[in-house]
Amino acid sequence: MKKILLAASLLAALPLAGCNTTNDRTTNGALLGGVTGAAIGGLATGRGSGALVGGALGAATGAIIGANTSGREDRRRCTRVAYDRYGDQYCVRWVRY
Repeated sequence: MKKILLAASLLAALPLAGCNTTNDRTTNGALLGGVTGAAIGGLATGRGSGALVGGALGAATGAIIGANTSGREDRRRCTRVAYDRYGDQYCVRWVRY
């Protein structure tokens, strides 16, 4: 029964693994880590308190890892600025670094 519960919780959290931006990565990492940590903590201890502690630790770890694993597509800067007719700046050319 424990293996079925663990497999079901991991499969339920699997769609949260794909992400695009840093904020999405942080949020999805926290959700995925929290669900996985709660499942592992609950199965390891057999009590609700173990699930709470595992969920909290998993969410914190997932958020940290998710925020720090952003790909190079998030790292870019503007190299050429132009102005619209209202005097507001906008970027004409982006460079990735």
